Amino acid sequence: MPATPDGPTLAFDFGTRWIGVAIGHPLGGTARALKTIACDDWATLDALVADWQPRDLVVGLPLALDGGEQPMSKRAREFATALEKRYARAVHLADERGSSQEAARRFARRRSEGAARRKDAADIDSLAAAVILDQWFANGGA
Repeated sequence: MPATPDGPTLAFDFGTRWIGVAIGHPLGGTARALKTIACDDWATLDALVADWQPRDLVVGLPLALDGGEQPMSKRAREFATALEKRYARAVHLADERGSSQEAARRFARRRSEGAARRKDAADIDSLAAAVILDQWFANGGA
C-alpha cells in the first residue's frame, strides 16, 4: 500500500544497539535525518510519533547482497511488527542494501563542506534512515 500524500512518513534504520530515524513527506519526496536513539527507547519513539503524526512508517530491511534474508532481517521484521501494533499505522519494509554506504558518503560530503564535524558521526544511523526513505520514495513508496 503506498503512502498517503496528506501526511509525513517516519523511517527507521534498525540496529541491535541504535535506531536511526528520519522524516519525509511524500509530496516533497525527500527525507531528512532526525536523530539516532537507543534500540529500546520506546519513550522517544512514542514522542516522535506523537510529535510528527506520521501516516506511514518505513523500516529498512537488511538483506544479503543476493537479496536473500539474513539474521538481522528477522529482527527488523519483528521491529516493524512491534511498530504496527504499537502505533496502528501502515508499516512498510524497504530494502536497505547500500544505505549505510550512501549515508557514509553523505556524511563525508557534509564534512568536506563544513556542515558536519567528526562528533556528528554518531548520527550516521539517522542519515541511513533518510537514505532508506529517499529510496523508498524514489521506488514509488509515496
